[in-house]
Amino acid sequence: MVRENLQKILQELPPQVQLIAVSKTKPLEDIIEAYEAGQKVFGENKVQEMVDKHESLPKDIQWHMIGHLQTNKVKYIAPFVSLIHSVDSEKLLMEIEKQGKKIKRKISCLLQIHIAQEEHKFGFSINELSALLESDTFKSFEYIQINGVMGMASYVENEIQIRQEFRSLKNDFDQLKSRYFLKDANFKEISMGMSGDYSIAIEEGSTMIRIGGSIFGSR
Repeated sequence: MVRENLQKILQELPPQVQLIAVSKTKPLEDIIEAYEAGQKVFGENKVQEMVDKHESLPKDIQWHMIGHLQTNKVKYIAPFVSLIHSVDSEKLLMEIEKQGKKIKRKISCLLQIHIAQEEHKFGFSINELSALLESDTFKSFEYIQINGVMGMASYVENEIQIRQEFRSLKNDFDQLKSRYFLKDANFKEISMGMSGDYSIAIEEGSTMIRIGGSIFGSR
């Protein structure tokens, strides 16, 4: 069913939206089935699992880190990760810069913004981000490419609330783009939307959706 599920979702997507197939906890054969159906971008939320899959699967797969990333784990994915969605602290950015410098590789990142009402979700506030982007520390980075923002809506049934949270992320993106990244063509991604809410996210301006269950079935 993986191929059919994947094709169904891809047919619905506007051309400007990229699908990140969330393959966490999924066996290699499921990922291969999606890969052979044409999917080349996969998202993982645990470093060890991503490293193991990277070693076992075709090398043209793009691996996206979508889960909370601990600083002591950055070194394991720095050589190959295509995009880190979940950059949620200055400390983490400094470690990514350090590891990128070691291997002379510029690492692409998204800034995670806290948009949900749930306290346990990670992310910057827009004020924290403004302070960071204006800091000498940030301006000194040479091995980090900021490609946009990421956010997670509250896990609720209320579509109005979800839409408002996604809309706030799009507004934050627009504000950051105009103030700090106006001339940076790479700053263009808004990663928001998962299996239960991606259609709302797309309506509110998402350019990347992170979908697992609707492709691979529930865990």
